[in-house]
Amino acid sequence: MGVANVFPNFENAVIPIEKFTMYSLNAEREFSKATAFEMALGYTIENADKLMENIRHSISDFVAMPKGHNGHGETFECVMCLMGLNRKQANVLTSWIIEDGTDFPRLTNCYITKKKARKPE
Repeated sequence: MGVANVFPNFENAVIPIEKFTMYSLNAEREFSKATAFEMALGYTIENADKLMENIRHSISDFVAMPKGHNGHGETFECVMCLMGLNRKQANVLTSWIIEDGTDFPRLTNCYITKKKARKPE
């Protein structure tokens, strides 16, 4: 596994559960995101921890593309091809920031996408 194309300090990535319970898997707030996750991979708000584990386990297997500094820190986008609880695969776009004054990435957004996942070369 090549780690040249992943963001710095990925092994210490912070994945706030609130990104899933309040947004990505919360059908009351983000109906289209939550429905897409359930249909594509079998993830719901009740098993958000399993999606978080899947992302953490897969983070070094895919290329993180630098997206520039947004005024608060360096941002990255990483599209991962994940195997869901339903044994189906789908591409998941994850957005990250390494905030100024820190040295670890924090998840800022996550959703099902048609963008292609890229493995490090």
